[in-house]
Amino acid sequence: MREPRLGDIIDDYCVRCKRIMNHAVVSVLNGEPAKVRCRTCHSDHDYRHEQAPPPKVDLRKQALFNEVLKKVDPESEPGAEVDALAAAADAPAPRPAEKPKSKGKARKS
Repeated sequence: MREPRLGDIIDDYCVRCKRIMNHAVVSVLNGEPAKVRCRTCHSDHDYRHEQAPPPKVDLRKQALFNEVLKKVDPESEPGAEVDALAAAADAPAPRPAEKPKSKGKARKS
């Protein structure tokens, strides 16, 4: 495979689109792309070798959180609270009661 040149189109993970998209090479360093520009959203970023960043949720932290939840309510399954919160977020919000409309300021004659 030949060395990438400025303007070549390559696939890379876009940090703004959060997908692997087409990118144009903007900068080359030591024969490898250093910076690329997304052809969809036009954001510039470092070349990531088509690798998505690691997930932000640390698995160890998640396990500790589930352990604490078990101590609080031992009968519930871990993650049930998260599912209940997600279901509550998807439910339509209750409508507030309407206030009676006032007729404005009373005029003195």
